[in-house]
Amino acid sequence: MANEDLDVRVSTAGDEGYQRGLTTRTVQMIAIGGAIGTGLFYGSGGAIEKAGPALILAYALAGLAIFIVMRALGELLIYRPISGGISEYADEFLGRFAGFSQGWTYWAVWTTTCMAEITVAGKYVNYWWPAIPVWVTALVALIVLFGANLISVGLFGRAEFWFSAIKVTAILGMIIVGIGVLLPISGLGPDTGPSVTNLWSDGGFFATGSTNALLSLQIVMFAYVGVELVGVTAGEAQNPRVTLRKAINSVPFRIGVFYVGSLVVILSVRSWRDFHAGQSPFVSVFEYIGIPGAAGIVNFVLLTAALSSCNSGIYSTGRMVRSLAQRGDAPPQLARLSERRVPLAGIVLSAAVMVAGVVVNVIDPDHAFSYITSVSTVGIIVVWGTILVCHMAYRKKVARGELPASDYRVPGAPVTTWAALAFLALVFVLLFFDADGRIALVVGAVWFACVGLGYLAWTRAAARTGR
Repeated sequence: MANEDLDVRVSTAGDEGYQRGLTTRTVQMIAIGGAIGTGLFYGSGGAIEKAGPALILAYALAGLAIFIVMRALGELLIYRPISGGISEYADEFLGRFAGFSQGWTYWAVWTTTCMAEITVAGKYVNYWWPAIPVWVTALVALIVLFGANLISVGLFGRAEFWFSAIKVTAILGMIIVGIGVLLPISGLGPDTGPSVTNLWSDGGFFATGSTNALLSLQIVMFAYVGVELVGVTAGEAQNPRVTLRKAINSVPFRIGVFYVGSLVVILSVRSWRDFHAGQSPFVSVFEYIGIPGAAGIVNFVLLTAALSSCNSGIYSTGRMVRSLAQRGDAPPQLARLSERRVPLAGIVLSAAVMVAGVVVNVIDPDHAFSYITSVSTVGIIVVWGTILVCHMAYRKKVARGELPASDYRVPGAPVTTWAALAFLALVFVLLFFDADGRIALVVGAVWFACVGLGYLAWTRAAARTGR
């Protein structure tokens, strides 16, 4: 078995040219922290206001769908671990246009996310130093993270490990302190108010109605963006068939503790009516309990989450661009690796586009960014859905004896795969019932029209030049 694993590592590294610098511990922490971001720490305040305690159920249901998506991706990764996995599998099972569109769409998802996150980082820094312009912090953050990704994959991994460790520690700390407040013998927090009965006593579990609980799914799903990042590490993970399996198996635990668990504690300590959009529920709970410097602590965690997201975005976009170039869906120059075995050209291109986020931030951040980040809103649903469709196509080929079966299978497939795909379709439909969702659909339609035109132009140019 040891020799077999060694052969896998050597052959896969040789195929892609990357250095396998991500240890099992690092990939595990990337998996844990990948989907923990500002959506949970900050955005969940508005979601609580909209759905009440029923938000817990929304996170749990969405988490089940995401787990199936991740197991589907895991089955494909065990079958063929490769860094550009999402677009590579779309190209293999659904055709060249699918690979082209999914590769560039995933690139756009993370590029626009990074644009937003570096701006948010600037606003968090303003909490301590309001005189520093937001665009200055955004530019400095982008330059530092760009440099870290150029130096080596190991440095990226170490940075992401500590970013994730800070986020995880903050959530676990809040849960532990919150449980202590709920125990009457602890002496922590207010004498009256905190109680698990807050989950159903103030208007009921569906306090704002089942319709609002359903509409909150679109907010909830986007808090999970980044959970699929572990798939991009396949080309640089040590012993990927073992490492990725362990990371994906931890998804239910992560969702149960960091999302559902934290919300149960938050909504038990305080009534759902005390949380509002534009306010971090973590800040609210820490201040309510009486933790000194609560706002500053959570602001630091929020800054860490933003930097972590941008760090991951630079990493993933560079690998995706190189994968596209290797398949002939991008200029061949973008497949270049540096002497340190990182995709230099892909990272440079992605970071250069992200600089546009700094420029837009100077011009009109409040309005322009709502349109730019709409690409990631629709794009990630399409990407997750494509993973599921690729998985079903792979299973059909296995059944016909055309491909080897993976020993890491989606439980309950194909029923669970279809159920997860139907859930994503439901979230997509729900976008029509929300003003911001309709904007996202319009911008998403424009994006995919541009991708289609770009594909036609690129393939015709490639045919003329004989590429």
